[in-house]
Amino acid sequence: MLDRSTILVVDDEPYICELFRDMLEPGGAQVRVAHTGTEALASFEAGEPDLVLLDVMIPSPDGLEVLKHIRDQGLDIPVIIVTAKESSTVTIEAMQRGAYDYIAKPFNPDDVLRVVERALEHHYLTRRVHTLEQQFGEKDPRDTLIGRSTPMQQVYKLIGRVASSDTTVLITGESGTGKEVVARAIHRSSLRREKPFIAVNCAALPETLLESELFGHEKGSFTGATSQRKGRFEKATGGVLFLDEVGEMSSSTQKKLLRVLQEHAFERVGGNVTIHADVRVIAATNRDLEQAVLEGQFREDLYYRLNVITIALPPLRERKDDIPLLVQHFLSRRSQPGTPSPRITEEALDLLRNYDWPGNVRQLENTIERAIVLSQSNLIDGDYLHLPDDEEDDQDDILTAALTDLLNRGKSLDAILGQVRVRLITIALQQQHGDRSSAARMLGIPEEHLA
Repeated sequence: MLDRSTILVVDDEPYICELFRDMLEPGGAQVRVAHTGTEALASFEAGEPDLVLLDVMIPSPDGLEVLKHIRDQGLDIPVIIVTAKESSTVTIEAMQRGAYDYIAKPFNPDDVLRVVERALEHHYLTRRVHTLEQQFGEKDPRDTLIGRSTPMQQVYKLIGRVASSDTTVLITGESGTGKEVVARAIHRSSLRREKPFIAVNCAALPETLLESELFGHEKGSFTGATSQRKGRFEKATGGVLFLDEVGEMSSSTQKKLLRVLQEHAFERVGGNVTIHADVRVIAATNRDLEQAVLEGQFREDLYYRLNVITIALPPLRERKDDIPLLVQHFLSRRSQPGTPSPRITEEALDLLRNYDWPGNVRQLENTIERAIVLSQSNLIDGDYLHLPDDEEDDQDDILTAALTDLLNRGKSLDAILGQVRVRLITIALQQQHGDRSSAARMLGIPEEHLA
């Protein structure tokens, strides 16, 4: 990280500046020196450094005022305070004002290099996150694709190849890997980017409601249909319809979806007017659809219609090199304008790297969000991370992450409970091979409550 980095050293003692120069320049860093606050601020006119080593007790303005000026300018440059051991009050104030870390005099060269390397890595990751967000043009940071690992590079290449066509895409991967984020990236990079992106969770609705959601319905077509309603296919005209958890569709809905993909036409529920569908379909599933076809739970012809191009998302345990970048992204989302983003210690980051993340990126995000709340400060260490040790706790963490995601999307308690109910009914019916009586007994509810 030192190589080609520019570091500004601000200290009124020339020999201290030379000590830092001797430590940092052999690693490839370019060291600039200032002896007063005025010189330090003036040096920014020659270009922003990648890092500042700032003594507190310098001539006017002092180190704290220089730090305040840097933060008031909205600069997220890491600033490491250099101070005497006894000045703990000043050190605390500096950290509260947004200093990245501090070095106490007299200092150990190895400690200095370790802190500087960590700060430069933080700065690099922050810039990398911003570059990725600008590259993909995200308006919502939750839709940002983050990662530079080999598996994610393959995903980016596939997105680039398929985006400009209208080919149906099937996105596969475990829960929490970011399938909808990939679908939105395809939409943003396509010729349909100015048209709607409509998402529907096929596992969240019972069969009758899902058909109405997808295709719409006519007035009086079923109990409660008091007026005509357009479905998601009509609302997505000219754009993209994202079918999440497509493997949970009933056989009847699968048949109707197949017709739309083949003929680009459909009728509303209870209607007889054929409607043209100018929609690109992107589907996603965490199920093995090939196995579902073999078991008779998914139509083979629909599978091949959906599976024209497959994008397989890697689980987080297979792309652990991306964890620091993801963590920095989640931390930067919590920063306020003019203030630095929350930070994480190297020890805490090591804990995250060494965990297998059964809930994938969603679980990592939930873990960071919780740690920020619990720490109530700008620094997260290992004490604030909750990483389950056994399978039961893993499942609980996955469930917590999923429920948190629903809350963050603005879902009410009734809506969430409704989705859980539908999901459990669907699972019971699948396990009982569609036998409604057996599924009702498994759930302990009357059969008529399965609707």
